[in-house]
Amino acid sequence: MVAEKCPFAEKMVTRTVDLRSDTVTKPTEAMRAAMATAEVDDDVLGYDPTVFRLETEMAKIMGKEAALFVPSGTMGNLISVLTHCDVRGSEVILGDNCHIFIYENGGISTIGGVHPRTVKNNSDGTMDLDLIEAAIRDPRGEIVYPTTRLICLENTHANSGGKCLSAEYTDQVGELAKKHDLKLHIDGARIFNSSVALGVPVDRLVRAADSVSVCLSKGIGAPIGSIIVGSKSFIAKARRLRKTLGGGMRQVGVIAAAALVALQENVGKLESDHKKARLLADGLNEMKGLRVDPVETNIVYVEIEEGLHISAGKIVKNLEERGILVMDVSPSRFNSSFNNIQSVINNRNNC
Repeated sequence: MVAEKCPFAEKMVTRTVDLRSDTVTKPTEAMRAAMATAEVDDDVLGYDPTVFRLETEMAKIMGKEAALFVPSGTMGNLISVLTHCDVRGSEVILGDNCHIFIYENGGISTIGGVHPRTVKNNSDGTMDLDLIEAAIRDPRGEIVYPTTRLICLENTHANSGGKCLSAEYTDQVGELAKKHDLKLHIDGARIFNSSVALGVPVDRLVRAADSVSVCLSKGIGAPIGSIIVGSKSFIAKARRLRKTLGGGMRQVGVIAAAALVALQENVGKLESDHKKARLLADGLNEMKGLRVDPVETNIVYVEIEEGLHISAGKIVKNLEERGILVMDVSPSRFNSSFNNIQSVINNRNNC
């Protein structure tokens, strides 16, 4: 454990510094109070007033017509892809290092019959526009090919170290999609982080998108849930798919109440999270044998150079014994090209 001298008492206190992920936050007292007093009804029937407030607020914030609460970001992305690609054998173009392709259990294929066509992600999380366009199937071409219907982006791009996609880049991809009569979905699990880091309103970042999934339980620290936003017709179809996938919950206003508090209280804390992540990265870069790429938001990837002769797993274990929790994302655990460690700074549980 990490020992500290309490400034208000003579006794020593201990704590654990948890840098594993921004998904491991705990509900604040304000969230717990809101959950305890939340007004609820049956959301499957469309009557839960607290969920309605959350969906209305999120649609407004994101600049879209409508929104839908779902249990998780993975389900949000799955529903979005399946809604756009409602014909089996459809194809989606997405990055080879993106969350939907790597970390969502192949759901778009196994459940939706959607074929992923990957384009190389650059180190900043973007994909070259010419490579995206080259991957689009000609609808008048051979019948042996899948039909391209969707392009997916991720902002921030987690596997690229939390890099931010600019509004201008997203606009260009959106224009390309429209040129070929395709839809654009953004996996915006950490879109608020991107907005704060770039100093650009979140609705501007997703203006070109036909749909966006936004995680409530990552950077802004709600305990559960994600939101999908899009047009009214898109959300109406998505609501049916949510029911099909088992995501229709009843008195879910208990959860939505915490998310409303997170929106009100925690978005403004993200800038502090980013500063702490950069401070950590600067310190780690001064240590021999470690390398950290420039940090834009709240994700810090630490690459262990070969000359250090110690594995990521060993470092993680040593830190854990001292009360510091980080995540091993080395090749022994994931299909990664580096022997590295991930830390995610979140102001709700790290001081």
